[in-house]
Amino acid sequence: MTVVTETLTDNAAWAALDHKAPAPRLSVLIPTYRDDPSALLKALDEPGADAEIVLLDDGGGDAALTRRMAARIEKLKLPARLIALSSNEGRAKGRNRLARHARGRHLLFLDSDMLPDPIGFLARWAAVAADDTPVAFGGFTLDQTPRRPEHELHRAMALKSDCTPAPERAKEPEKHVFTSNLLVRRDVFETIGFDEGFAGWGWEDVEWAMRVAQRHPILHIDNSATHLGLDTAATLAAKYEQSAGNFARVVAAHRDVVSAYPSYKVATKLKALPLRHAWRPMLKTFALNEAAPTPLRALALRLYRAALYSDAV
Repeated sequence: MTVVTETLTDNAAWAALDHKAPAPRLSVLIPTYRDDPSALLKALDEPGADAEIVLLDDGGGDAALTRRMAARIEKLKLPARLIALSSNEGRAKGRNRLARHARGRHLLFLDSDMLPDPIGFLARWAAVAADDTPVAFGGFTLDQTPRRPEHELHRAMALKSDCTPAPERAKEPEKHVFTSNLLVRRDVFETIGFDEGFAGWGWEDVEWAMRVAQRHPILHIDNSATHLGLDTAATLAAKYEQSAGNFARVVAAHRDVVSAYPSYKVATKLKALPLRHAWRPMLKTFALNEAAPTPLRALALRLYRAALYSDAV
């Protein structure tokens, strides 16, 4: 069994906070794996924000990038800590580790490829935390994401299903929870952490929200951040392939909830079709064809994902 070790880098403000009370209202928790979070860290360094920042380098293995992140942490005005791991732990374990280092009453999970949209982003979250809100999701957009031809498929799919205003998200509160911009009260997270049995990409945040929703209300607000890290079609398809096992884990634990989702319903219909292991790759091939119209490619990729998930329904 591999033993994962931590190397910590704290800035002066982090050390000074150890000798003060009370703790910051917000602990901003950012996992990263081979991505440079400099733009996000710069945007979060709001003067006077009642917050600290904890950044996790999840065993990326890029020593030069780790040094740059450490240098950025040391320059921040807000209290900040970098945790560099000796090997990769994955999305669920990494976020659980981040929470153990946090000192605030509320934890704000942000992905490293996000960028706050409104001015006073942290101040808005601090106001929500001041109401002692158990769980809240702020939403995400593509407002600041550069347009690139290789990302058009992902852009189209995200705009259709993920970039949703708060009133729409609130209709199915647990379904529209992502760790890209998520506020959680400490005692809630200590009671209900991420399931470390999930591997690879996908579903661990929605499954967590399913368990949380049984005990706490999930608030949806519009305090969005832009998702900068769109994927190529090939990368997105690979992530869907990774997520099939995680989807099966969700179905096993929460079939009553997930059976109402369109992805489950379509997967059920596709399962009834013969020879799906023969025609399923054809959907992927069409989705990866950049000469085809983007709306049809998006449809093909959604059907490919559902066909992958059909093994679990």
